[in-house]
Amino acid sequence: MAEKLPKPAWIRLKTSEGPHWHRVRDTVERYGLHTVCEAALCPNRGTCWGCGTATFMILGSVCTRACRFCAVPHGKKGEPLRSDEPEALAEAVVQLQLRYVVLTSVDRDDLPDRGASHYASCIRAVKKRNPSVVIEVLIPDYQQEELEDIIAAGPEVVAHNIETVPSLQGVRDKRASYEKSCATLKIAKDMGASCTKTSILLGLGEEREEVLYTMKALRALGVDILVLGQYLQPTGQQIPVIRYVEPGEFEEYRRWALEMGFSAVVASPLARTSYQALEVWRTTKLEKEAGLFSQKISQV
Repeated sequence: MAEKLPKPAWIRLKTSEGPHWHRVRDTVERYGLHTVCEAALCPNRGTCWGCGTATFMILGSVCTRACRFCAVPHGKKGEPLRSDEPEALAEAVVQLQLRYVVLTSVDRDDLPDRGASHYASCIRAVKKRNPSVVIEVLIPDYQQEELEDIIAAGPEVVAHNIETVPSLQGVRDKRASYEKSCATLKIAKDMGASCTKTSILLGLGEEREEVLYTMKALRALGVDILVLGQYLQPTGQQIPVIRYVEPGEFEEYRRWALEMGFSAVVASPLARTSYQALEVWRTTKLEKEAGLFSQKISQV
């Protein structure tokens, strides 16, 4: 087994257990909900919960896939779906007075539609109780029919993570692939998703040229928002970190991504898909509105 790399000075996990942190935790527990913040041992859960935000994880807490970098519990079959989960989720959003909600999930290959209809029900329930809330969904590699109901439910952001460069896709479950992930992002955009988003974890052994190639390919698919973060080994059961990417490199990737045409880019060691989600959505929305305004002026 490779020797574990020591964490560099720039990896500093912030903790916060103030009133907002306790409010999120208590609300999640009261309604029997799950958060990916806890399940995946996210490095930002202290920071995000301290600000009164959270990413809800639906479809249970057991994933039917076993990606080698992920700490979410997995098994051949997930938990029974909660018929009241959409309403419980909507009520939790009301109680927390959230303006931006991220819904993600475990993979449910054991269900006929892999949980897509339940996703759509959750979106509609949250929207009904909270008409002004912005919803981001971080979905599995859903394809054509599975995506139709989700897009129709009206989430403002559709995210799906490509996770890593094409040559390292073996760190994902064998049922996942670069091609399937690209298809999910393209189909979502073709179906009318106004904003699509994806993330790449660095430090798994990728080469810089591979990262740039992947970024260009994602932009060609119409992806609007890109997140780049450092892979951090959650526990001793997951694959080790191959390299810690320096903050300066993240900044270079951010600049290159913006030059490629991404509307917004989050690139830092602790960045994850839903990190600074509200801010990057606002940036993308303003850019799209400015682009439409410029287009209208040019047509006058």
